Amino acid sequence: MRLEVKDLRVHYGKIEAIKGISFYVNQGEIVSLIGANGAGKTTTLKTISGLRNVSSGQIIFDGQDISKVPAHERVDLGISQAPEGRGIFPGMTVLENLEIGKFNRKDRKIEMAEDLEKVYTLFPRLKERTSQAGGTLSGGEQQMLAIGRALMARPKVLLLDEPSMGLAPQMIANIFRIITQINKQGVTILLVEQNAQQALQRADRAYILETGNVVKEAKASDLLNDPAVREAYLGTGAH
Repeated sequence: MRLEVKDLRVHYGKIEAIKGISFYVNQGEIVSLIGANGAGKTTTLKTISGLRNVSSGQIIFDGQDISKVPAHERVDLGISQAPEGRGIFPGMTVLENLEIGKFNRKDRKIEMAEDLEKVYTLFPRLKERTSQAGGTLSGGEQQMLAIGRALMARPKVLLLDEPSMGLAPQMIANIFRIITQINKQGVTILLVEQNAQQALQRADRAYILETGNVVKEAKASDLLNDPAVREAYLGTGAH
């Protein structure tokens, strides 16, 4: 399994938001996209998951060009996203939200029950609140629910968009521990994250985006120790 983005360009009207970027994610990796607000990180994830149209370039997944494949079919192929802002259904219970994550699947109930149990093992708090409305959960619990829902689709690659946004430091550390655990269970992860310190500590490799361009690519550990990166993204002004 390999996800490859080749010379990708994406427009919002006449504005070019993504300006010919290329990168790849190998099976088993955690790869992080970091950059300031407006760099194009969320747009990149939305385009990979099929929520934005490709202007030009290619998205190759598992050897197949999926640039024109509808979003719901990309889920079938093994691409699942926990979106920025979580996007849970506030009036539905935790269980109902999780069940939406598997709506496309056609396997037997027993396998779906196993996957639900896996999500509850990763996120015991969700199990405690299984019949509670999603909108009554804390921010951290809603983030757990968004990730759990994405996992119910049995992804080969999980797209995570700003999983730490708006969370308390202790909850951020907890979410990132769980992300590492998910990866160790065999799920490849493409992570977009403002918290560059946490992202680089967890990732294998990372790409830095600036105004729709990839300006740097390296092992995450090298970027953590790069003085220019530290000053721009990990210094006192970094989140």
